[in-house]
Amino acid sequence: QVQLAESGGGLVQAGGSLRLSCACSGSICIIHPMDWYRQAPGKQRELVATITNSGSTDYADSVKGRFTISRDNAKSTVWLQMNSLKPEDTAVYYCRMRLYWGKGTLVTVSS
Repeated sequence: QVQLAESGGGLVQAGGSLRLSCACSGSICIIHPMDWYRQAPGKQRELVATITNSGSTDYADSVKGRFTISRDNAKSTVWLQMNSLKPEDTAVYYCRMRLYWGKGTLVTVSS
């Protein structure tokens, strides 16, 4: 059974930074790509960043140059470093691995 648990969300002023963590439990955690998604109020869930098991990354255009995804396979953990945050980054952020989703962590960016 795979479980994903996000943490690190909170309230931050525009221009600030947050670091989200996603702890993955289960033997397959180190094998598959892992993703961060977000869902803002009234909007569809969107892919923010993805990282393969070998460390290759990809980002949504809206966060390129500001967000960095990384992982530590030994710890089965993925991080999302978010810098230069904007009010439009306000959303619930979710970690995903294959069909498994975490419960999300809320990020609120005040102007």
